[in-house]
Amino acid sequence: MAPDSEWMKALIYQGFGDTSVIQLEEVPVPILRPGEVRISVRASGLNRADISQRQGHYPPPPGESEIPGMEVAGVILERSSQARRFQQGDRVMALLAGGGYAAEACVDEGLVMPIPNGLCFEEGAAIPEAFLTAYRNIFELGNLKKNQTLLIHAGASGVGTAALQLVKGVASRTFVTVGTEEKARACRELGATPILYKLEDFASRVLEMTENRGVDLILDPVGASYFDNNLKSLAMGGTMVLIGLMGGSKANLDLSLLMKKRARLLGSTLRGLPLSEKRETVESFSRSFLGQFERKALHPVVDKIFSYSEAALAQTRMEENRNTGKIILQW
Repeated sequence: MAPDSEWMKALIYQGFGDTSVIQLEEVPVPILRPGEVRISVRASGLNRADISQRQGHYPPPPGESEIPGMEVAGVILERSSQARRFQQGDRVMALLAGGGYAAEACVDEGLVMPIPNGLCFEEGAAIPEAFLTAYRNIFELGNLKKNQTLLIHAGASGVGTAALQLVKGVASRTFVTVGTEEKARACRELGATPILYKLEDFASRVLEMTENRGVDLILDPVGASYFDNNLKSLAMGGTMVLIGLMGGSKANLDLSLLMKKRARLLGSTLRGLPLSEKRETVESFSRSFLGQFERKALHPVVDKIFSYSEAALAQTRMEENRNTGKIILQW
């Protein structure tokens, strides 16, 4: 534990429940471990995992901070003797397993990226979790190939808007499910064909628009309630990557259809990956895509910026599915 004189402000969960458990408190500053850097946090991105943690469904991995928050942007304050890639004062963004809703965060330098020139801290905080999740699950796990087709659920979310940009020039056609016409317009602007899931059966629409072939890859943060229609939507030899459980965790699995389509079903979480694998994903993404932010070929879609004192309002906005892109907390 840090010395008693070293304290910082952080948002913590006082138990599990609704947004009333979110409290701003003084807590000890995190200890800087070998290979880590200390960041003065200027902004943090909100994620569904933060809400699941608040509700008691998604604890941080063992040994990680109980403070919520899985991505930040800020300035390097300090580095350990083993950390050499960044200097004090560098503007950076980072992927965390926890600890992002705080004035300072310590993180392995392999999970840190420079904020691209031309982006502010709030835009930087909208990149790590969303873009790395999309990149890992579409390219590293989903193995999307040139001219294949793709279905992304929650297309107007942070991950969805990131994914739509990353697959441009690769997927021949990308379908998304969205809940409102406003979100549909935003996804059209990013190159997608939207399906309003409240008004039409997405599996029927996908099959209709692909001449009954289906799609090669599905990126799904919903889970059980979409499972049957996902299988129907897959092409022969297609892959479904499950990255969330917004629609529940218990599904009836039609094994015969899975076998008939020779389909692959993959479950994926970024937060609990071994550090070495997360480093590899960060390095690969940085090499392939980071420069595109400076060239304006990629951009983080920021929905709304809240102060840390408004964290309850920010999480409520996400729970009510009102956001298009990332919700950001500003320190």
